[in-house]
Amino acid sequence: MAYLSLQDVRYSYAKNNLIVDSVSFDVEKGKFHSLLGKSGCGKTTLLKLAAGLLTPNEGSILLQGERIKPSEKIGFVFQSPTLLEWKTVIDNVLLPVSLKHKVTKEHVKKAESLLDLMGLSHLKKEYPARLSGGQQSRVSIARALMGSPTLLYMDEPFSALDAITREELQDDLLRLCELHQMTVLFVTHDISEAVYLSDRIAVMDKGRIIHEFFVNIQDRHTPDSRYSGQFSQLCLEIRTAISGGLR
Repeated sequence: MAYLSLQDVRYSYAKNNLIVDSVSFDVEKGKFHSLLGKSGCGKTTLLKLAAGLLTPNEGSILLQGERIKPSEKIGFVFQSPTLLEWKTVIDNVLLPVSLKHKVTKEHVKKAESLLDLMGLSHLKKEYPARLSGGQQSRVSIARALMGSPTLLYMDEPFSALDAITREELQDDLLRLCELHQMTVLFVTHDISEAVYLSDRIAVMDKGRIIHEFFVNIQDRHTPDSRYSGQFSQLCLEIRTAISGGLR
């Protein structure tokens, strides 16, 4: 049985505006899966459906055999860091706890540990306005991990960052996924980002998954892997699929 299973999922915002069209997709536990495609292809809507933030018009979405619903074991990182400007860094990380429970010393210790993992311990008392874009993204990831999620959804979290910072955060994310043994469903329009991060890539177009790729690149999570022939060839194949050359 798949860890997360989407079967014949359809969704429309209006009667004649089908955004997700008969999508079936399985997510394997402990793996990194990406949804890739042009803007407007339906990947963000599919991500929200898969996370239980939207309800499909038709089809089923099951997590370990049960209907998906928001819980502490599910984390979500949005395209924008969405930090509260009037709260300090550590209070932003603690937000998922403070909304439901009284914050304890154990909660604070965990938040501090996550900030340490993200290299932000020295900024825990600062406010978001004093942080760089990359630092804000790191805070949003730390916040998503406060509930110790086993499944993490990410909607183009690095798209607004410069190339160097984006690559640094990609490596941070992979390290955290291995440390916490997380399953990830990741949305991006960046082909090289998807290839570097993913075990499996689903290419979307007009609300459908039109092609899937399994990434099998030697030493792919090393700096030099981005420049290897295997990496470039897979990027080319995916680009061809997106442009309609593979059907």
